[in-house]
Amino acid sequence: MKIEGHAAIVTGGGSGLGAATAKALAAAGAKVAVLELNAEAGAAIANEIGGFFASCDVADAQSAEKAVLESVEAIGLPRVLVNCAGIGGASRIVGRDGPMALDGFEKVVRVNLIGTFNMMRLVADVMSRAEPDEHGSRGVIVSTASVAAFEGQIGQAAYAASKGGIVSLTLPAAREFARFGIRVLTIAPGLFRTPLLEELPEEVRQGLAASIPSPSRLGEPAEFAELVLAMVANNYLNGEVVRLDGALRMQPK
Repeated sequence: MKIEGHAAIVTGGGSGLGAATAKALAAAGAKVAVLELNAEAGAAIANEIGGFFASCDVADAQSAEKAVLESVEAIGLPRVLVNCAGIGGASRIVGRDGPMALDGFEKVVRVNLIGTFNMMRLVADVMSRAEPDEHGSRGVIVSTASVAAFEGQIGQAAYAASKGGIVSLTLPAAREFARFGIRVLTIAPGLFRTPLLEELPEEVRQGLAASIPSPSRLGEPAEFAELVLAMVANNYLNGEVVRLDGALRMQPK
């Protein structure tokens, strides 16, 4: 599907993978709505790319619905949704102080998995009203999982479960939305140079990079964005989860 001239929504677009994706979509000629809980960061990216900003808590039904409606009014019916909003968090299920707090598990799953589903259901609804292109396509939804969905490490139970849910959501959503001409895909990135990793000491980052077979470095957000553009462009790619990890396979810890 062609990107130029079409509207796109990117959640978590204020930093990291989301910001890189918003910039890449805008550079390809898309009208981009940056949805972000951090208003300052989201507005800054939107201003930089000449896009639209809407404050959004992806895990909140009313906040997300308001942001989607505002985006449609500002840039038109979206043809692309990229779900990048998410949080981390590490905690053992049973640690030195006893069992993991249930609300900690719930928060990660709510933001990462329920937030992804929330945006998917809302944007697919408005996307389905667009006129199909010459290929019968109305749009593409790309979500962000993680290699932790397949090789979750000790302490990653909540994060791995949330990302595993996104992986499992991909195919049934693709099958359901086929009648609308909407494709559904997921990227499972490995270790990327995001604000979270940038906070780590240099020697720790070097150690993480060395664990990646080839290339032995952290992934760049722009490389994630490149894959998003390729997924949107390839009309036959649907219902797939694509790892983007330099052949990394995570160890237990």
